[in-house]
Amino acid sequence: MKILLSVISPEEATIVSKYQPDILDIKNPDEGSLGAQFPWIIKDIVRAVKNTEILCSATLGDLPFKPGTAALAAFGAINCGVKYIKAGLYGIKTYNEACKMMDSISKSVRLVSDDAFVVAAGYADYKRFGGLSYMDIVDAAKNTYTDIVMVDTAIKDGKSLFDAMSINELREFIEYAHSSGLAVALAGSIKKAHLENLIELNPDIIGIRGAVCEYENRGNQIRPEMVEEFLNYVRHLKSKTMA
Repeated sequence: MKILLSVISPEEATIVSKYQPDILDIKNPDEGSLGAQFPWIIKDIVRAVKNTEILCSATLGDLPFKPGTAALAAFGAINCGVKYIKAGLYGIKTYNEACKMMDSISKSVRLVSDDAFVVAAGYADYKRFGGLSYMDIVDAAKNTYTDIVMVDTAIKDGKSLFDAMSINELREFIEYAHSSGLAVALAGSIKKAHLENLIELNPDIIGIRGAVCEYENRGNQIRPEMVEEFLNYVRHLKSKTMA
């Protein structure tokens, strides 16, 4: 289970890289759950960790149904040097729309890189805003050369992934995605208290930010001691599971 930790600046990336998360996720919380960061900041963050084994991902935003816009955003982001491209399918209402979006994004990414990972990100709390279900996201992803499916929470009001989906729903989502040949990422106000359940569910990636920020508020600055404590706890739980 890899740890994806979201950062918003080169300064945060430099701090976080000392503790060796697997993936640095570059986003802009001011523009939503999967808000897109400016390309010059993405390039600076990639440059800040270029001499480490840490990979970078970039979010394209909580996207409306505009495949051309999404494809152009993906082309720009992958040219900034990231390894993962995450598309938030926020304004997508049907399976066919999801397919058109992910097909356009995947084609755009492949113009630049054959080994980058394309991530279709749905929302665990999709019912709260009339979004597309996570199972439909899986169906669209498996038919569009997408590599990873993800669920996050769109509405950041203190409710977590586990408030939006039950353990059984999460397990069903993971199993269906894996059987479809897709890796799985889970995010959404994940905290230390959720880690034992996550270790048991065993997704491929978990995404965090708020859990390592001052006052556990994703809009605040990352605290180095909280990063160290969180990552050490994850590694401790994983070692217990493997023992």
